[in-house]
Amino acid sequence: MPQQELEMILARQLASYLAIPLCIMDPQGTLLFYNEPVERILGVRFEETGKMSAAEWASLFTPKSEHDVPLEPEALPHMIALAEQRPAHGRFWIEGQDQARRCLEVTAFPLLGQAQRNLGAVVLFWEVHE
Repeated sequence: MPQQELEMILARQLASYLAIPLCIMDPQGTLLFYNEPVERILGVRFEETGKMSAAEWASLFTPKSEHDVPLEPEALPHMIALAEQRPAHGRFWIEGQDQARRCLEVTAFPLLGQAQRNLGAVVLFWEVHE
């Protein structure tokens, strides 16, 4: 089992204590962890899914536009944060495993470790009730 970076261990610990929906991704877009508030949005517990590749989680929770059109992965805030190493924000809709359609505001930023090591990205969600 590969050893995790200390910063990733600390980020996961912080996420587990927050009431804000928060995900942590590695530089390849693998979803490494999401906290309990995200579980309520996605309709599935992290213990049930474990780590997921970008292709796996994108197929489970297909982000769509307001008009129900699937969005290109490179247009999503977390993919921008990973690819361009900059913060990004956006709004999209998903259908969770509980079949509920939800509007999300999403902010993502690169997660840089000591010596500017690229560790991935942190993604924050807010469910929008209109």
